[in-house]
Amino acid sequence: MAVRTVLGAGHWGTALAVALTRRGDAVLLWGRSLPDASAHSGCPLPHFPQSQWPHALRLLSGWEVALQDVHEVIIAVPSHGVRAIARRLAHSLPSAVAITLTSKGLERDTQQRLDQVIAEELPHHRWGVLSGPSFASDLIAGRPLAMTLASHSSEYLDAQASAWRSEQLRIYPSADVAGVCLAGAIKNVLAIAAGISDGLGYGESARAALITRGLAELQRLGIALGGRADTFIGLAGAGDLILTASSDLSRNRRLGLGIGAGAAPEQVLRGLGEEVEGWRSSHALYHLARERQIEMPIVAAVYRVLYEGHSAADASRSLMQRGLSVEG
Repeated sequence: MAVRTVLGAGHWGTALAVALTRRGDAVLLWGRSLPDASAHSGCPLPHFPQSQWPHALRLLSGWEVALQDVHEVIIAVPSHGVRAIARRLAHSLPSAVAITLTSKGLERDTQQRLDQVIAEELPHHRWGVLSGPSFASDLIAGRPLAMTLASHSSEYLDAQASAWRSEQLRIYPSADVAGVCLAGAIKNVLAIAAGISDGLGYGESARAALITRGLAELQRLGIALGGRADTFIGLAGAGDLILTASSDLSRNRRLGLGIGAGAAPEQVLRGLGEEVEGWRSSHALYHLARERQIEMPIVAAVYRVLYEGHSAADASRSLMQRGLSVEG
């Protein structure tokens, strides 16, 4: 029986762990504050008290135990914790063990994609990136999902695409690691913008236009940084963007909704009480686009609202009054 360890016991990591048990694998869920415990039938799962604890799931806080005799390690921590986790893995995980990154975002200080962080810290491991339109609530409820699994290693893709595929999850392999990672980071910032638009009461037509123009920004930067155009109109790009920008289950969208309704960003973040990746990614993304001299007006507007104190209404006006240009 395959043994798989999920690192990160937030909503997404917990949902991934539960979904993986449905394939018949033994799954370990690691988190710093978790109790060391085997299955307790009837006990509530972290973050999902309505869900039954799977018998094949074991909770762990011990690092060494979590990595003992595993076949795959799944990284599901927030973006700002990926480098620290990767460094720990470099010192304690055999190079034969596959690694799958499911975190989305950019590293704020370096403006690096998360795949670049993994490549730096784990140069001798086989690894890939799983991304696409998916909410933790859908995953844990057993609803069908389709996602992209990207890797530079054909050996990794051959093995792990089959290992992830199930009756619930359809996997599409890809070699465009850069594009998949960029799409996952940028869509969170654009979801904040969509939330701001809806919070201002601009309606569905404005949201559709914003998502479409946001997709153009995503492609513009993504292609410039080595991504493939087809990735940005696929599951990891347009699919994830449409979901995150349109559903109130998205924390990034809810941050935007609160700001559009008149609340300060810090106030909304405190109220959400959970990680909002678009808040961090917008800082790195704005500066990355400026350094590369790539025009991303929606991203720039979100950055100014979050970090420079611009009002949501002022940001909207600045977008609407920009000079005319050919669509593209």
